[in-house]
Amino acid sequence: MNTGIPMLAPLQPQFANRLAAFRQAMQQANQQAALIFGAENLRYLVNYAGEAACVVLTQHSVALITDYRFEAQARQECAVAQNGCRVICRDRDQQRLGEALALEFAAQQVSRVWYEAESVSVQQWQLLQQDLSAFHFSPCLPVLTSLRMVKDDWEVVQIQRAAQIADAALAQTLPLLQPGITEIDFATELEYRLKKLGAEALSFATIVGFGARSALPHALPGTQRLKKGDLILVDFGAVVNGYRSDMTRSYVAGKADLLQLQLFQAVQQAQQAALKAVKAGVSASALFAISDQVLQRSEFGRYAGPGLGHGVGLQLHEQPFLSPGNELKLPAGAVVTIEPGVYLPNYGGLRLEDDVLVTAHGYLQLTKAPQQFALEC
Repeated sequence: MNTGIPMLAPLQPQFANRLAAFRQAMQQANQQAALIFGAENLRYLVNYAGEAACVVLTQHSVALITDYRFEAQARQECAVAQNGCRVICRDRDQQRLGEALALEFAAQQVSRVWYEAESVSVQQWQLLQQDLSAFHFSPCLPVLTSLRMVKDDWEVVQIQRAAQIADAALAQTLPLLQPGITEIDFATELEYRLKKLGAEALSFATIVGFGARSALPHALPGTQRLKKGDLILVDFGAVVNGYRSDMTRSYVAGKADLLQLQLFQAVQQAQQAALKAVKAGVSASALFAISDQVLQRSEFGRYAGPGLGHGVGLQLHEQPFLSPGNELKLPAGAVVTIEPGVYLPNYGGLRLEDDVLVTAHGYLQLTKAPQQFALEC
């Protein structure tokens, strides 16, 4: 399909490296197996993008348990990972998941098992334990969170492609921002173009706010019609091979007044100050402080958002979170959003957000839509 977006160099995801790193962490924690439920972690480790599945991982085997609805998909996708993953199709009417897991643990002769406590409900875990009392479970350390924070070259390409699709979709849709259009109509047109240009899904529910509703950081688009002079906030993203982009642009419909210009300049300066400081080794809290200092020096400090951004990848929001309490140092290979914002109740808000790849000496910007402010109306 010709989308008008150049294809990037073919690469392969590093499944073998991911499994090896996770197995090493298991061994260091004296765990014989891990039980993985999280959809993003299943995609990361074995390339599975379906539902209703879990993975049992040991030092020498990988088994994905699902049912007839996803068996064919699992066999196709896990084969791409080339890690010898076995697919076990469970008859849901004849076998409980706990029974299937107990058989697999016994076959692999394991008793100490990590499990993703954050990815399974209390009710589900109680049901599972009816069949798993013979095994010792402990919550998994955040190993996969740390591993996923550093993207390999293939992952960066997917996010870059998602960002390119978002850039192109916005450019095609922006002329529709004329007085009279509703938030939901603009969002629908933008989402259509994202899909038409190759997005497999939306990163999240598109955010569009006109006028005073732009002060709602996560405004879901409604029937509000755009009026000349309104502030406009648009936050959206595309998904490519499970990886997400996330970009926000703010506009004014027509000529900006003095207050609107001051808002835009304050937020833009805060973003640029943070971008200049982005590089491997800087702490998440330090980046937030650099941006926040710019906003606090403006007349809008008390209306500033309490965070600067977050990591993005298989999940929309993942480590590193650029917040005042996070002393985590950014590693080279992380992809983060830089998105300062100011939100004036009953008036309007303004946010600028870009995705950047952290490098040893700076960053590579992935979202490249122009930051124009005033729209011709």
